[in-house]
Amino acid sequence: MGLDFGDIVAATSRRLEDFTGKAVAVDAFNTLYQFLAIIRQPDGTPLKDSRGRVTSHLSGLLYRTANLMQAGISPVFVFDGEPPRLKARTIKARAEVKQRAEREWQEALEEGDLEKARSKAMQTSRLTEEMVAQSKRLIGLMGLPVVQAPGEGEAQASAMAARGDVFAAASQDYDSLLFGAPELIRNLTVTGRRKLPRKNVYVDIEPEQVELGAVLGALGITREQLVDMGILIGTDFNEGVRGVGPKKALSLVRECRTLEKVMEKLGIQIESADEIKELFLSPQMTEDYELQWRNPDTDGIRALLCGEHNFSEDRVAVAVEKMTEASKFRKQRSLDQWF
Repeated sequence: MGLDFGDIVAATSRRLEDFTGKAVAVDAFNTLYQFLAIIRQPDGTPLKDSRGRVTSHLSGLLYRTANLMQAGISPVFVFDGEPPRLKARTIKARAEVKQRAEREWQEALEEGDLEKARSKAMQTSRLTEEMVAQSKRLIGLMGLPVVQAPGEGEAQASAMAARGDVFAAASQDYDSLLFGAPELIRNLTVTGRRKLPRKNVYVDIEPEQVELGAVLGALGITREQLVDMGILIGTDFNEGVRGVGPKKALSLVRECRTLEKVMEKLGIQIESADEIKELFLSPQMTEDYELQWRNPDTDGIRALLCGEHNFSEDRVAVAVEKMTEASKFRKQRSLDQWF
């Protein structure tokens, strides 16, 4: 879900090539859910293999990650661990949305409205433990690092960027800024031409780069105050204050300076406010990871995707070639640094 800071946060349009030579920590769950949502048949049915197993996540991982690697980007995929206690409400609400969307998807199919059906189907995505295991296996075969976060993957990715181990955190959500990512890249894995839901209109989706320091400078606030704004608007850990959006939250924080004084002004209390702040300002993270990029295991990729999941041999071969060339380029660039 994530915060929507789009109205008040300036983002710079980029091309994939602008990140050539950069390592990027990708919020894996966020990315896999994108693939499960958008990689579907016209009626909303996800891609499946001959045994009826969903493969949309694997398709997205293979082809779109190959494009990143071809552009000279070195992805690291960071997976969620145990969700914080305060996220239980959000998880329950998301499950209810999925259930409602599933009913509406079936109704739209019965009515023959494929546009509506696909739109509703996109809201039904579920990421299972089996899908996560398959994804980790494929990422490993592609020669890319996998980092298991103890808690929120987005928090771990942001911490890795703050430590300088990677250039940026990649996620669709602005929450990465609250977690302290100095650089956030949005749209990294969904770049390309997309049709707007329920409209016969296509748009070009480009990567966007958001710099935390520039955001704070432009808004005239601190990171802690940005977290206060998030809590007022509503995060994955709290519902927020009714009637308070990004612009009003910014105005209140600028005027009152602290969340405590904002609550006093509005005559409200936000449950677990201090605990939520702590989740963003001092999130659970690990330093026990190793970032090494290896040559792709081409035979292993083919065995997994073509042998087990009926992927097209030709299409997989094209993606594997991109990854192989990217691996050669990375090795040569590393050697050049010695001369």
